Amino acid sequence: MNSATAAPALTPALTQSATLGEGLQWHAPSGRWWWTDIEGRSLHAWTPGAKATLVLRLPERVGCFVHCRSGALLLGMAKRVAWLRVADLQACGEFVLSPEEIVPVEAGMPTTRVNDGRCDRSGNLVFGTLDEARPRQTIGSFYQYSQAHGLRRLALDGVAIANSICFSLDGRRMHYCDTLSRRIMVCDYDAATARVSEPRLFAKKDVDDCWPDGSTIDAKGCLWNAEWGHASVARYAPDGRLLGRYAVPVSNVSCPALGGPAGDQLLVTTARQELGTAELMAMPLSGSLFGMAVEAGLYLPEPLFNDA
Repeated sequence: MNSATAAPALTPALTQSATLGEGLQWHAPSGRWWWTDIEGRSLHAWTPGAKATLVLRLPERVGCFVHCRSGALLLGMAKRVAWLRVADLQACGEFVLSPEEIVPVEAGMPTTRVNDGRCDRSGNLVFGTLDEARPRQTIGSFYQYSQAHGLRRLALDGVAIANSICFSLDGRRMHYCDTLSRRIMVCDYDAATARVSEPRLFAKKDVDDCWPDGSTIDAKGCLWNAEWGHASVARYAPDGRLLGRYAVPVSNVSCPALGGPAGDQLLVTTARQELGTAELMAMPLSGSLFGMAVEAGLYLPEPLFNDA
């Protein structure tokens, strides 16, 4: 298949058929994995070992989301940032909910939507947008949303597909990418002022079928990146050196996360999007969650959004 076949492998953790699984995160207060199926217009939650899941049906696609200190959820919906209040974060079953809009995003740009995002170390939501037109143009942007300052655009170049947003352990460096460039970038980042420095190269993908998607940082400061099209997750040292690749048995790997009850699991979301009939027959578990055990101590809790 590719160079990932010789690497340690992830195995199925939860069978799903997500069109575009993304945004995976372990939420310790609820003891669950949470993720979005963007094209399915739904949020999902699963308690490890349980058969049933929580499915929240929403009126619009959710590119990213974060948990808040209050217990609410903050959503980066296709064209807006919105609150979502869930009565019971440990519920199972399917529910239809209506989020409460806070602020529109790129209302005057009909071909863009919100994509990847997460909280910085200070509890502000940072997210990017993508262009859905074909061919894609570099008209997307990166933003910070906070209670104190509202929506602020980060002074970074335009992107076609914003992805890979994550932050160094001290919160002073931001990693991100334009997926189509095959390069993960890093810049200095100031959470209080939403200012960034001139970006510099962190890592460049070294194979043709490998596109950087979602990323996360572990407790050692290493970056884990989902490699769309390459059936793998890569781990990079804080200086950008490739430390290894971990094989996933489906090609379109979208977002990694560390966590679990003991904090010793790596899970990834995957997608059925962009796969033809023959590819789906060869990889019928596309859209599922896959996982493997990792060394203890790598899990770093996701910051909660500061909605005080």
